[in-house]
Amino acid sequence: MLRLALKLYRQVPSMTDIRRKKSPRAPSIPLDEALERAMRAYDKERLHPSPTDVVAQNLGYKGSSSGTALSALASLRYYGLLERPREGLLAVTKDVEAYKFAPTDLLKRSFLVNFLRRPALFAELLDKYSTGLPSDATLKYDLIQRGFLPASAASLVAVFRRSVDYTQFYEHGDVVEVDDVERGMDSPIEAAEPRPSLQALRPKTLSAPSLSMDDGELDRIPVRLPGGRRAWLSIPTPFYAADKERLKAQIDLLLTDEDETEDGSK
Repeated sequence: MLRLALKLYRQVPSMTDIRRKKSPRAPSIPLDEALERAMRAYDKERLHPSPTDVVAQNLGYKGSSSGTALSALASLRYYGLLERPREGLLAVTKDVEAYKFAPTDLLKRSFLVNFLRRPALFAELLDKYSTGLPSDATLKYDLIQRGFLPASAASLVAVFRRSVDYTQFYEHGDVVEVDDVERGMDSPIEAAEPRPSLQALRPKTLSAPSLSMDDGELDRIPVRLPGGRRAWLSIPTPFYAADKERLKAQIDLLLTDEDETEDGSK
C-alpha cells in the first residue's frame, strides 16, 4: 500500500507544474530585437510564405529546431510580426511592411505601440500601469501571481521594460490607433525606398472645392498633423452617416491616387 501511495503521489502534478501550464504566453525577446529580425526576414522574402526553417535562417538561426530559434519565432508571432498562413509556413505580416514604409513618425509610433500591445499579457500590464511602470520588484511579483516562475518572471520584466522604453510608450500621450491614422498602405509594396508622403503629392491631388453654402452652415474642425501642422475639415450641418462614408471614401480615393502616382513615376 505504501508503494502504491508513493506511486500515485509522484503522478500527481506539483503546484510548480500547474503554474507552468497556466503561464501566459509572452515574448522572450524585446520588441526592438524582434522587429529588427522581422525586417531581415522581410528583406529576404517580402510577404511570401516560407518554410519555418527558411524563416528561422532569415532571422539569423541555423534552423528552427533549436529552443532559441523556436522561442524567437514564437515571440515574433506574439508581437504580430509573423503569421502562419498554413501549417509549416510562416510569413511576415503586412503591418511590418506598413511600418517600414510609414511616411510619418506618428504612424511609425502607432505601429510600434500596436506591436507592443499585441501580446495579451503586455496589453494587460500597460492598462494596469497606465501612468507609468512600477519597480522591477513589483512587476516581478505581479508576474509570479499570474503563474510565472520567479526566474521566468525576472527575465520577462527585462523584456517588457526594454520594449516599453523602445516605443517611448509613456513619453507621448498623442498616439492613436493605426486604423485612425492615414495608412494608405494596404497593397504589397516592393519599393526599396520609402514611399513619398501624401503632403508631397497634395498639390497634384487636392484642390480647394467651391462651397455652395454659407460659411455659417459649416463647422470647421481642426486636425493636428505631425510637425506642428494643422488641417481643417469643413463639415455641414446636419452631418449624416452617409456623409461620413462619402468623406471616408474620398480620403481612400486620394490615397489610391497616391499609389498610382508612385507607380507611374517608376
